[in-house]
Amino acid sequence: MDRDGLADFLRRRRETLQPGDVGMTVGPRRRATGLRREEVASLSGMSTDYYARLEQRRGPRPSEQMLLAIARGLRLSIDERDHLFRLAGHTPPVRSRRSDHVSPPLMRVLDRLEDTPALILSDLGETLVQNRLAVALLGDHSRFTGPERSGFYRWFTDPDERRRYPEDAHEHQTRQQAAGLRAAVTLRGDDPRAGELVADLLARSPEFAAVWDLHEVGQRFDEHKTLIHPELGPIEVDCQVLLTQDQAQVLLVLTAPPGTAGYEQLQLLSTIGTERFGTAPSGV
Repeated sequence: MDRDGLADFLRRRRETLQPGDVGMTVGPRRRATGLRREEVASLSGMSTDYYARLEQRRGPRPSEQMLLAIARGLRLSIDERDHLFRLAGHTPPVRSRRSDHVSPPLMRVLDRLEDTPALILSDLGETLVQNRLAVALLGDHSRFTGPERSGFYRWFTDPDERRRYPEDAHEHQTRQQAAGLRAAVTLRGDDPRAGELVADLLARSPEFAAVWDLHEVGQRFDEHKTLIHPELGPIEVDCQVLLTQDQAQVLLVLTAPPGTAGYEQLQLLSTIGTERFGTAPSGV
């Protein structure tokens, strides 16, 4: 671990970022030339003390998970992410056409979406990052690990996943989930991750095996859907999507027209935030 190099790299990258680059507003009395340490820590989902110790050449070597969080918080490119890993004494993640490294253009758009739920998904249905309102509406997806990171996988193995949808929408969602996973398998080619996910589901879920045999394929996102919130009940939302050029990641934005019940419910979520709702079951 190159403590001096790591500390210098983090400080210099932090100082080059402006609040507007990450969707933050600038107060009239702000004097910092770049982001503050506490702001980077918040963006990375860690304590200010932990991040400060890295810049001060103190503390233990950060884990790979922590480094990925810092790379996301500092909006690093893939080359910068790999450099960060090497400075911390880790081997950088294997690069492939499909990567968990969030697309910087999608991240820049997400940074500016403060008043409506939005999240970035991989083609395997893994939530890579959520904004505050997406956590309030859908729950915190960052708690999932292993195959459960995939929403496709959870739909067929976790009963809580379906509680976000009305029962009369379950059959439609089931076929849509299988079609989306088949699209990922097709796009990924010889990448084994998608194939392993399919094999695991075939072994665990007769329902998945039956719908998989239909050979439906396609990345599908409903333009309009109803989500069931555990406290606020059914919320009708419109869905807009923005795909990367290689279709490896998608930004999903959930909105409701002003004057509708859905709009008022999202406004209420914006006020309350995650204080009561952040631990609820999640699904997209």
